[in-house]
Amino acid sequence: MAFDVKRINPLDLTPRKAVGIDIPLSGQAVFNQTFETKDAIKANLINYFLTNKGERFLNPEFGSNIRRLLFENITEENLAEIEAVVADDLEKYFPRVKPTVIQLASNPDTNTIVFFLRYAIVDTNIEDELIINFDE
Repeated sequence: MAFDVKRINPLDLTPRKAVGIDIPLSGQAVFNQTFETKDAIKANLINYFLTNKGERFLNPEFGSNIRRLLFENITEENLAEIEAVVADDLEKYFPRVKPTVIQLASNPDTNTIVFFLRYAIVDTNIEDELIINFDE
């Protein structure tokens, strides 16, 4: 009988050692820390998708520019373009993250879009999902 062995990142084996910072940046000491790589990857994805190119000082190429695309007229072609941009960005900047589902749900009347991403982390059996609401 075969079974799936849980693969753990070596960084996760050291107790009480922070791996990254969590979002939102409103902890008691300016920011909260993440202690597992899956939480750090999720925080990095949120940070990446909420940042436009040119916003990060000394790193103008950081960011997805997804907000620029979101508030064009909401059409099926624009949604398909956003999905393609997200897939390309993940492949380029997050090679360990493999998207399994990328969905965009739009409401043109209120000019809002819900971005849903389900992903797997390569070389682990960890899957997670991310939901971001974009509105005015």
